[in-house]
Amino acid sequence: MRRAEVPVAGRVVLRDMATPVPGPGEVLVAVDVALTCGTDVKLAERGHPRIPLPAPLGHEFAGTVAALGEGVTGWAEGDAIACVPTAPCLRCRMCARGRENLCPDAVGRIVMGAFADYVVLPPHIVSAHLFHRPSGMPAEVAAGLEPLACVVHGVERAEIRAGDFVTLLGDGPIALLFVQLARRAGAGRVLVAGRHAGRLQVAAEFGAETTTLGEAELHQLIVAGGGADRVIECVGDPAAWELAHALATPGGRVLMYGGCAAGARATFDTARVHYDEIDIVGAFHYRPENVREAFRLLCDGAVRIAPLITHHLPLASLGEALDLVRSRRAVKVAIRP
Repeated sequence: MRRAEVPVAGRVVLRDMATPVPGPGEVLVAVDVALTCGTDVKLAERGHPRIPLPAPLGHEFAGTVAALGEGVTGWAEGDAIACVPTAPCLRCRMCARGRENLCPDAVGRIVMGAFADYVVLPPHIVSAHLFHRPSGMPAEVAAGLEPLACVVHGVERAEIRAGDFVTLLGDGPIALLFVQLARRAGAGRVLVAGRHAGRLQVAAEFGAETTTLGEAELHQLIVAGGGADRVIECVGDPAAWELAHALATPGGRVLMYGGCAAGARATFDTARVHYDEIDIVGAFHYRPENVREAFRLLCDGAVRIAPLITHHLPLASLGEALDLVRSRRAVKVAIRP
């Protein structure tokens, strides 16, 4: 089999290796589709604070059961699957408080290596976050389960209410998923501020207003109108974090969703936090409940993944796929080994 790996920041290699044999409780999955993600690009370019290098690459995928380890029940070779690459321990303090997304074992035991012919799912994933993929669900749609679960958690943290004016900074795949879930939550107005015509067109198709205004003009436009009830930052840049805070209406809530580089700092007007009661919250990863909800949304066809996939490439062209995402010429690329 082949598997993409990041030996050091700035380098991606496609390595030949023996196809693994699943151990007790494990499932070997033949990868049907793996999707690119901004995290993959960050990991390949600069490393990731939660994923030590060297590391295999890719974590959004769907596939077919190729082999079962001893003791695995309820599955058979040839079964189509959907999954997410993490699961919490359900024993630690964070899990006991219902904050399973912050469990050290969640991302700490993430299954990487989806840009490959095969991937092994360990017992904690098999028992918690492995799903039978419905026959009518394309593999590329099922591969969107992980980012959708993250956004389900983000909407939960943003506390979007019926009639809210929601402003999204950024036009990447996460923002496009937020548009759909904000609409589903009853938002009265959704505005996406971005720079890429193709992505903004998809946002418009999902029912959002779009703008390419710069920071100063955007600030003037939104603040003059009273500010946004919910502002969701999906860029991962300190300047965007600061702008997001400035755009909120008194009593509003700002969700800092985009992950910045390690050590980044942002500053805010303390008067706005104190006198205007602006809530500033973060959102990271997902809880098991979010995963189940995301899978239900996909099964019901309530969220569209296909419009986010702009390119399809083979595994051998992974470097090209990452370049497409890095240059914003692609939203997501579906890699088909």
